[in-house]
Amino acid sequence: MAYVCELGAGQRVYLENQGLQTVVTLMSSSPGQQQQASNSFTTGVWSSPPQVFQTPYGMVLKITSEQGEKTLQIQGSGVSVISSMPLAKDSEQLPVHEVATLPVSPMPGVESLKPMPPMKPMEPMNLNMGNMQMSMNPMEMRMGNMGMRMGSPAPQNTPQTQRFCTQCGASVKPEDRFCSSCGHPIHHQ
Repeated sequence: MAYVCELGAGQRVYLENQGLQTVVTLMSSSPGQQQQASNSFTTGVWSSPPQVFQTPYGMVLKITSEQGEKTLQIQGSGVSVISSMPLAKDSEQLPVHEVATLPVSPMPGVESLKPMPPMKPMEPMNLNMGNMQMSMNPMEMRMGNMGMRMGSPAPQNTPQTQRFCTQCGASVKPEDRFCSSCGHPIHHQ
């Protein structure tokens, strides 16, 4: 048997008698977040439904069982046993509703993750789609009359290859070992 009581301000308490234990689950929900805290107390088997009171000192739960009465106090998200019901004329009993099950689902056991097998190295890949061709290593892509090549150096010593001094930016010839403008040594790749 389980009971629920709305405490207001998005907070509710679920009470369940499991054997000799009374399980008190506090749930508070605000937009985008839900908190839950459960406590268990040895109270014995209930002989009547639990009672919940709003008192100036906080919420008080009264559990009546074959072993007598137990009084629990809720303060914030904590629940503790108190020796007696705080007597206050402005205590108000809150309605308690019986529910079939608690909306508390235990976390399913998470299986241990198996290590992933190592990935095999990428094989050279050639892809043809209509007028588009693509190959890896070096990466080349041709589409119609356009082409793109990445991963291989530009051809050397061709007439259209223009070289410049890395120091001053002056044009240099492939056979030059020093810049004719500033004298900086030329390193050919």
